[in-house]
Amino acid sequence: MERRWFRVGYPALMLFTVLAGDAWRYTIGWFGWAGLALILTGFAAALLVHHRSRWAFGRLPYPLIAFVTLALLSTLWSYYPSFTLLGFAGLLATVVSGIGLAVAFSWDELLSALGTAVRWILGLSFVFELYVSLIHRGPILPLIPQPGIDYSTLTDIPKMLYWSRNELFQVLNGGKIQGIVGNSVLLSFVALIGIIVFALEFAGGTAKRRWSLPWLGIAVLALAFSRSATIVVALAVVIVVALAVVLVRRAHTTRAKTVTYSAILGVVVVTAVSAVMLQKQLLAALGKSEDFTGRFDIWVTVIHLAQQRPVLGWGWISQWVPWVAPFDNLVFRNGVRQLHAHNAWIDLWFQLGVIGLIIFGVLVLSTFARSWQLAVDRPQHRANVVLPYTVETLLPLLVIAALLVQGVAESKLLVEFGMLFLVIAAVKTKGRESVQPLL
Repeated sequence: MERRWFRVGYPALMLFTVLAGDAWRYTIGWFGWAGLALILTGFAAALLVHHRSRWAFGRLPYPLIAFVTLALLSTLWSYYPSFTLLGFAGLLATVVSGIGLAVAFSWDELLSALGTAVRWILGLSFVFELYVSLIHRGPILPLIPQPGIDYSTLTDIPKMLYWSRNELFQVLNGGKIQGIVGNSVLLSFVALIGIIVFALEFAGGTAKRRWSLPWLGIAVLALAFSRSATIVVALAVVIVVALAVVLVRRAHTTRAKTVTYSAILGVVVVTAVSAVMLQKQLLAALGKSEDFTGRFDIWVTVIHLAQQRPVLGWGWISQWVPWVAPFDNLVFRNGVRQLHAHNAWIDLWFQLGVIGLIIFGVLVLSTFARSWQLAVDRPQHRANVVLPYTVETLLPLLVIAALLVQGVAESKLLVEFGMLFLVIAAVKTKGRESVQPLL
């Protein structure tokens, strides 16, 4: 369990799997992916047993416990109870995996593992797109189709169903690559995570520093070639958050910190107001329509259902199941049935109601606040002895900032990497509070 190959390979494989889940599902199918996820979760459970002295159920973040409990209890009023149990099983597996990674691995190890996972995803994505353009020379479908889809019955296959659309050499004319994840938005997000990780590796002078700049360039290229407007905004937010941390770290007196925080608050307020007032211009600059590329209609549809059960929701389900009512005929976009609401908060309101929104909101806000404190406070392992800042303490804050922006246009905050990393950050930052300086 504690051998080096495991400590290096296991978290990297876990993070690769939750970041590039569709790559597995398109190649080994949903059952193969589920089997792999089960094996990885089993290792996480084994880690929790092995490191049982490092954690206790009562020391886990209370909002996390409350959220998981509510998801389970929603089976009692769910519109689709059997699938709520299935969705809860997926949520529980993700939470157990997140706690296992948080307990067994340091931030430095997680930074390294995340870097390894992103390198593989970006590297394989460019190799894949080159194969599609140079050898296959045409759009390519997943090896195994999505559930409920039979390609042979489709006379005109929607573009959204293709694994790759063969647009690598059309990026200058509006084309977007999708990589092994089969989606330009998801590839953009992976590229953003890469930018965060590789920048931190370079700034921290880690063992991988000499490879950080080339991979940083590859991540920027992947972001440019996949071109998600949401992720471009997320990148801007991440940069602003990182600059804010630097400013606070350099404020050494109480007065300086007060001035710095006041300035940061002022910038946030002005930016938010400006974004609302200049919404149309900003959307045009990002190449988006006023309905957020069809998302507005999806939000309206889901909100209408949420209003029918506003307090407790329709029942937890995680990603929508396409053959179950009301999802079987709920939302179609460009001829493709959608499997989430394209907004984490609207999706959550629909599934767990206002109660779920409040609990999850407390979980996110408390985790973000503790991640901020982790980033701006100097490490202190002994009384009256402070240590230099380390770059890995920025990781949870910057990734959560990216996830929150992504959550406006996607529901990934509730599943796979979004939920896994939220759990990791929540547990590790909460555990930090209980560690007292040594005398």
